[in-house]
Amino acid sequence: MRPFRRVVLEANRSSLIFRVELMTADYVVIGGGVIGLSVARELKRRFPGARVVVLEKELRCGAHASTRNSGVLHAGFYYTADSLKARFTRDGNRRLTEFCEERGLAIRKCGKLVVAKNESELEGLDELLRRARVNGVQLEPVTEDEAKKIEPRVRTCGRALFSPTTSTVNPSEVLGALEREVIDAGIELRLGEGFAGWRNGVVTTEKDSIECGYVVNSAGLHADSVAQQFGFSQHYRILPFKGLYLYSSEPPGAFQTHIYPVPDLKQPFLGVHFTVTVDGRAKIGPTAIPAFWREHYGGFKNFKLWEMADICLRQLSLALHADFDFRRLALEEMKKQYAPYMVRQAARMARGVRPGQYKTWGAPGIRAQLVDLRGPSLVMDFLLEGDARSLHILNAVSPGFTCAFPFAEHVCDRIDQYRGESNS
Repeated sequence: MRPFRRVVLEANRSSLIFRVELMTADYVVIGGGVIGLSVARELKRRFPGARVVVLEKELRCGAHASTRNSGVLHAGFYYTADSLKARFTRDGNRRLTEFCEERGLAIRKCGKLVVAKNESELEGLDELLRRARVNGVQLEPVTEDEAKKIEPRVRTCGRALFSPTTSTVNPSEVLGALEREVIDAGIELRLGEGFAGWRNGVVTTEKDSIECGYVVNSAGLHADSVAQQFGFSQHYRILPFKGLYLYSSEPPGAFQTHIYPVPDLKQPFLGVHFTVTVDGRAKIGPTAIPAFWREHYGGFKNFKLWEMADICLRQLSLALHADFDFRRLALEEMKKQYAPYMVRQAARMARGVRPGQYKTWGAPGIRAQLVDLRGPSLVMDFLLEGDARSLHILNAVSPGFTCAFPFAEHVCDRIDQYRGESNS
């Protein structure tokens, strides 16, 4: 690994000296979310003498999905055994749990019940149990009476599944601890300095130019746009979905565990569910409402006309040509903006749930869902593209937060592979 240096170029013209300073780094990571920081930390572990720089366009790390997610540490039983999600969720859950415990961070080990609303969903429970066993994930079949002992308010049809390793953390607290580790490791974290371009081995930012040996793109909502500057993401585009939760006015402890429905395994969304927050409060959601621009959190903040036009065209394409019923999905998600409708969905899984208890919407989050334009279809698994100069994390949606640590190791393994192939 070459050492960090600052190259100074001088030119003498009309007796005036012009100095151009060009910073150099071994690795530049674009994006300071949980995955970007985890990748930077892993690179520094593998190459202690390397200069690693993280670019984050916001003034704080994890300002988007990393601190706007549910905070649930998933167990890993939803995913097929051949997927990257299955490969990393189980170990990611364990390692992030250890990370929180070793640092005294808040964690609520409340577990999760997956319930069947009717007999037709029992087959779905069986499939989840099968996947859990194949993936080596602890998942317990329970009777209806046993489910009620875990959560007295639960509703289920005959039986349910219980995941004892599912828990909840405070995403902002986790990001803060990870950020401190990154800084302590000697990684340069540049806040308020976004990626602007790349050419001939030089990354330009909003403030500087950096000659770099390798670029890692972990830009989340903007990952496809960054990747296209390197010649990647030719068949993929980000389609944003807005997620909202409704918070209960009941006191902490009103629910003992998460309650989830049997999901449609053909979709990347898990349906309306109950989440117990790290401080014991209950919330229901989330929505997965199609957003009209990448950072469409509310109002017209961050509005970009060209971006809205592009995203609307993608949504239209999905509505007309997708290999699944996108129109039905979009209509169903739009209904969830109406709080009483969301409450009615949740009330099918728990007793004593009334609209008057759910009046407060939480801060919205945006899911950076990747679309394969060749279908078109939603990409269900994590997706990477890269070569000897750069690697691009195009799809790292839920359970990306849970998977961050082992997934970062996988990213670095791929970097080693690409660079090794170029040197062979």
